[in-house]
Amino acid sequence: MNVVLVGTDGSDSATAAVVWAAEAASRRGLPLRILHAAAPWLYDTPVDPRFATVRTWLLSTGGQVVDAAVAAARERDPDVAVEGELVPGPAARALLGREDAAVIVLGGHGTGPAAGLLLGSTTLQVVSHARVPTVVVRGLEPAVRREVAVGVDTVAAGEPAIGFAFEEAALRGARLRVVHVWSHPASAGPGDMQPLVYDPQIVAGEELRRLEESLVAWREKFPAVDAVSEVVHGRPARVLAGASAQADLLVVGTRGRGGFTGLLLGSVSHALLHRAHCPLAVVPNVP
Repeated sequence: MNVVLVGTDGSDSATAAVVWAAEAASRRGLPLRILHAAAPWLYDTPVDPRFATVRTWLLSTGGQVVDAAVAAARERDPDVAVEGELVPGPAARALLGREDAAVIVLGGHGTGPAAGLLLGSTTLQVVSHARVPTVVVRGLEPAVRREVAVGVDTVAAGEPAIGFAFEEAALRGARLRVVHVWSHPASAGPGDMQPLVYDPQIVAGEELRRLEESLVAWREKFPAVDAVSEVVHGRPARVLAGASAQADLLVVGTRGRGGFTGLLLGSVSHALLHRAHCPLAVVPNVP
């Protein structure tokens, strides 16, 4: 059975992630599972009697973190089926090892302009390796704007992210803004030479045409979603960070290759982990 999986360490950022995950589970009609990872040595036996008191205290503290997270989730939505687990760490391994996760939700420590500097190592590891969409929630959420934004690079690389964004917009009853950022004319095929001189307006028109063509099937699958296309010339991370300031959720993809698919986090996705103004969903480009 698929679940919405969220990790917590008891911080304010983690609590915000738990609340976000409870809402996501409610929208998707899925149960919510909350994990808190404790130091693996706490589970080792036998335990040196000298450390028995410390071990008991640390496990008790971990249990309190789980209980508080479960209470926060139930307070946000009493109808969501919630379970909390205290598991042996490392945290990233515990989260990535759950094969029943439909979505993984994590907090990104810190708020404000320098928040990205405090992005937790667990969050970065999970986002870089997860084979399911991972949502990073940093701080308290802004007022509801009823808009989901998705950044699209190339159509093929963007398909999983586009699908997730359409689904989220449908579940939320929100408008979807599909943003394609270009800096050079796209090649028509392998081996094509990019022109040294080009008309930006002509290129933007061609990029928009290709984007609209790529969205036809998605509009048919999600007819209730008001999807608007936007083609912008500039730097992807900067443009998408700006779009995130007007959205409830920003969706981007990864660009892993070959045996490392899902491992190589793209530079744009990595930058947005630090710069996005709203929760960020990173969707791996995997089968």
